Amino acid sequence: MLKIGCHLSCAKGFAAMSKDAHSIGANTFQFFTRNPRGGSAKAWQDADLSAFADFARAFGQSHFLAHAPYTLNACAARENVREFAYLTLEDDLKRLERLGGCLYNFHPGSHVGQGVDAGIEKIAQTLCAMPLADLHSTVLLETMAGKGSEIGGSFEQLRAIIDQVPANEKLGVCLDTCHAWDAGYDIAGDLDGVLEQFDRIIGLDRLKAVHLNDSMNPLGSRKDRHARLGEGQIGLDALVRVVNHPRLHALPFYLETPNDTLAGYGAEIALIQSRYDPPQPHCGSAHPKEHA
Repeated sequence: MLKIGCHLSCAKGFAAMSKDAHSIGANTFQFFTRNPRGGSAKAWQDADLSAFADFARAFGQSHFLAHAPYTLNACAARENVREFAYLTLEDDLKRLERLGGCLYNFHPGSHVGQGVDAGIEKIAQTLCAMPLADLHSTVLLETMAGKGSEIGGSFEQLRAIIDQVPANEKLGVCLDTCHAWDAGYDIAGDLDGVLEQFDRIIGLDRLKAVHLNDSMNPLGSRKDRHARLGEGQIGLDALVRVVNHPRLHALPFYLETPNDTLAGYGAEIALIQSRYDPPQPHCGSAHPKEHA
């Protein structure tokens, strides 16, 4: 079954998000853990969480993705900014345990002149301070476009972060199609090659989610401007190939396209569902190669 949803507002609580998702044909969704441009977080209500769990169970919703605020920068030069990142990560991961755990995605950060190696080391230090082994959630590093001093614009940088966290079993990656394209990974013209590169450098077992976005910019632009599906430089056919790729089809997909209404997301979800090609069961004794 195709697992697809979009980013939803958490302003009215979890039960409301679950109902909004169902209303547009989504069976998962992404949400911000707190104010995306600030740091404040609303208290979660037990009654709301219980209603959410009941609704999600009734309608087969799962694989929820919590997104950290954009203000989180675990490799900032200023100590107080790094302290905010540490406290936010710690609090978010603790709160998500009330949901039984889920996927937790964050932008690695920007080194702001310190250099890539220093940035990677600081991000890893922050992750090392988290109780990763005790979590029910999986923490995801997002692939970035590589604009400015962003960390995460290459698979090698994400691998370097993971390698510096000894207890990294609960670390994974969220592949953003717009970011990857803008960073120079040709997912439209050579998807197989990009996935082989990802597998060689990071390992496809680390890939846990996909942000399904078109891009307003050409390949390698390093600008990070999302577009609606089929209205950008990647193109609808290429994004459909991402969803249907045999090494990706089992992953959850989340739209972060510039839609102003739920109906806009619903139309994109319906479009992808209409082009989804469910994998066929394998017959006989032959089995496809598994990638660990």
